[in-house]
This record gives sequence, C-alpha cells and structure tokens, in this order.
Amino acid sequence: MVSIIHIPNEPLLARNFVAGRWIELSDSSVITAPYTGASSVRIQGASGDLVTRAVVHAHSASLSWRQVPIKERTTVLLRFRELLLRDLDQLAHYAAWEAGKTLAEGRAEVLKGIEVLEYASSLQNSDTGGVLEVSRGVTCEYRREPLGVVAGITPFNFPAMVPMWMIPIAIALGNSFILKPSDRVPYTPCRIAEIFAEAGLPPGVFTILQGGKEVVDEIIHHNLVQAVAFVGSSSVARDVYRKTTSLGKRALCLGGAKNHLIVVPDADPKITVEGVVSSFTGCAGQRCMAASVLVAVGEVDHIISQVKDAAAALVLGRDMGALIDSHALRRLHLAIEKADQEGAKIILDGRAGKAPSGFEKGMWLAPTILDYVKPEMECVTNELFGPVLSIIRVRTLDEALELDKKSAYGNATSVFTTSGAVARVVSERSHSGMIGINIGVPVPREPFSFGGTKESKFGYGDITGSGGVEFWSNRKKITAKWAAQTDKNWMS
Repeated sequence: MVSIIHIPNEPLLARNFVAGRWIELSDSSVITAPYTGASSVRIQGASGDLVTRAVVHAHSASLSWRQVPIKERTTVLLRFRELLLRDLDQLAHYAAWEAGKTLAEGRAEVLKGIEVLEYASSLQNSDTGGVLEVSRGVTCEYRREPLGVVAGITPFNFPAMVPMWMIPIAIALGNSFILKPSDRVPYTPCRIAEIFAEAGLPPGVFTILQGGKEVVDEIIHHNLVQAVAFVGSSSVARDVYRKTTSLGKRALCLGGAKNHLIVVPDADPKITVEGVVSSFTGCAGQRCMAASVLVAVGEVDHIISQVKDAAAALVLGRDMGALIDSHALRRLHLAIEKADQEGAKIILDGRAGKAPSGFEKGMWLAPTILDYVKPEMECVTNELFGPVLSIIRVRTLDEALELDKKSAYGNATSVFTTSGAVARVVSERSHSGMIGINIGVPVPREPFSFGGTKESKFGYGDITGSGGVEFWSNRKKITAKWAAQTDKNWMS
C-alpha cells in the first residue's frame, strides 16, 4: 500500500508570493508527479519585472523588520512553529507527493525543518553579544545586524526542509528572505508562505519567486540582494557562487556528494546493515547525504550479503518512494547499464522492481547494488542521485581512506566498526565535512551546522546552526571611552 494521504484530483497551482499577497499570472507550465507521471502542479514563473518589484518590496519590509526587537521577531517564529505542527500531516503529504517520498519521509523532513526553526527561535537568548572592559575605561561590544534582503535557492529533494534550513535563521536576525524553490517542487513552499502569513509575519519579509535559471539570475544580479544561499548540484553551485561573489555579494553554495561508507570486518552486522540500507535507499537515494559508495575493507561478505537481502525486501511505495521524473529514471538506467559494461557485477537489479498497484506509470527504481566496482568507473566518480550502491573492495583501512582523499566531493564519510581506534582514525583522516560513526546519514543536529568540503561546498561557513547565524548577519563592533584616564596606553 502506498503511504500517501491522498492524490489531488486536479493539478495544484504554485504562484508567486510578493508583498504578502499572491500574484496571478496568465502563463503557467505543468509538472508531473513522481508517483503517477500525471500532471500534479501548474507553476507560474516570475518575470523579470516581477522579480524587481518583489525585491523592492522585500527591501522596504526589511527596513521595518530590522527595527523589531529580536524577542518580537522570534515570537512570530514560535507562532509559526505551532501552526506547522498543527498542519504537519498536510505538509508531509505535499512534500511527499511533490518529491516522490514516502509519507514518513515527508513528515521527517518537516520535523527537521522545525528543529532549525527552534534553534532560530532560541537566538533571542543565546546570541546575546557581550561587553568587556578591554582597557582602563575602554569597553568593546558587538551587535549583530541583518544584511537586508537575502535569498535562498533550493533543490527538489527537500521542498520543506532545505528552505527551512535558511528562512528561520535569516528572518530571526532581521532580514527579508526571498525563496526561489525548485521548479520541480514549487507547491510545498506556498503552504509555508500561507502559514507564515497566518503567524503574523509582516508582508514582504518572506517572498516566493517561482521559475527556473532566469529567475535565479535576476535575483543574483539585483543590487538590493545582499546574500545568496544555494543547495543543489555541484556544477550549478559553482556557477551560482561565481556569479554572486563576482558582484561582491556573500554566497554559500552547497553542491553534490559521493559519500563513502567504510565497512570493516569488526562492524556490528545489525547496525551496519540498517545504516547502509537506510542511507542509500532513503528518499530513493535522492539526497546529498545518501551513501553511494560502500568501501568494503577486508572480509565483509557476510555483511554485504545481509545488505543485499535487506534492500531486496524493501517494497516500493511503502518503504521507498519514486524518482523525481522520467529524466532521472532514464539517467539511472543508463548508469547501471554503463557500470555493467565497465565490469561491475550487478548483485541486485532495481530495474526489475515492482511498482505499487495503481502507480505503474510512476518513476520507480528499486534498490540496486553494484559489486566489484573500480574507483575509476563512472558510477563512483559521478553523483548518480538514486538508490544505487557501488561497492569497492580494498584490503586495508589506509586504502579506504586514500579513496576518500581522492574523491572530488567532501560531504560525508561514515565508518562502521566496533573499534574506537578505527573510528578515531577515520574521523581524523577523512577529508569530508561530516563524519558518521556507525551512522549512515551523519546529518548534524542543531546547533551543529551542516556543510561539506571540496566540491560539496563553495563558500565559507555552514548553512545551519551557528554557521547560518554568521552567514545571514554582520557583527558591528563598538569601542567606547567615556572618561579620561590617568594612565596612558595605545588604547587611550
């Protein structure tokens, strides 16, 4: 049985949200649903003129919003949190329906977004600045100030969570935020905008601009936009970063990944099998934290066999969702075929997976495992972004860590072991930004921030937690003296 609340009877409408109201446009395009291949959403892309109007409104709103005390700004966020929890099932449904997730995955991503929201709400008490007497009669303090109008460009795989990585922290700090969601999943953010309005967020503080690359370019180049955050593929992340920083603006762009799971002979089979399978099949492998390469160190065939059996037992629609579109499905079929031609052994072929009853026209690919893969094969060097696990066999931990070092990406590396010494070696020598020890998806929880290295991140800092606070704000430092001092030094 498919874990979806209901199927819309007709395509939903994804509009632009500017200055606190919905903008009706005559032109629209249709998006198909991953589960059915049928029309699911009509999206109205923004024009250049609308982008300009939206940014101007956002700028005007930011001038007032920044004057609101942070305790009042976070009061709006706390009301927003309560409304999100009230509508959790509905939001989970929209996120699942648009992105092809299971309902449980849709629910989990909304809850993760709420976690970031809770961190943002805590800034009223935790980000308090400070004053120190640094010399006799001289004090220094810092005040955190918003940037003004900032923007986020988000991917298809998490229509609720990734926007929520950015919006709450940016808004809590006093910015106006413009969201350009993926044109594959434009509707879930519309519900977020409606809930923000119900929570009492002033018009213009949150804006949605729908569309594709041309809208991104318009946002980046507008002189009132001060900072841009992006999550998506590495090639686009690099392009957005270069365009934004060439204009003297702040940018943080998270790219793709090729996460390695290192499995050593002393690994606990139960923890390892659960961690590996959930990592490479969760969200149908369409997430930057998904495991895509299992590095088998020494004799671990007993674990690989159990991984294969557990993955083969997953039921499409119930345990794993669909791919985003037909292009993704074709691309993955070709990648599996190419790996086979290059000499990999297909020990689990998801191309023969059974679609759930009534959803045969959806974009389904069951878990696929490629064994005896060589490091130079495309299934290792390219981010496949699907439920495909490539197994590379090595003799030693040093060889495994050398593969980690040579990878172009640096999002995450995990090790499965019962040895503290092995875990420490991996955590110290891995070049990835996020490390998992017996955890297949090592996503940091707040207040620890999210971010990788190498081709997985362009820019300095991280996107959530304290990294997000620094990215979306400036520190103003104030040094003061109110009375003459008898002693003299360089500060006098």
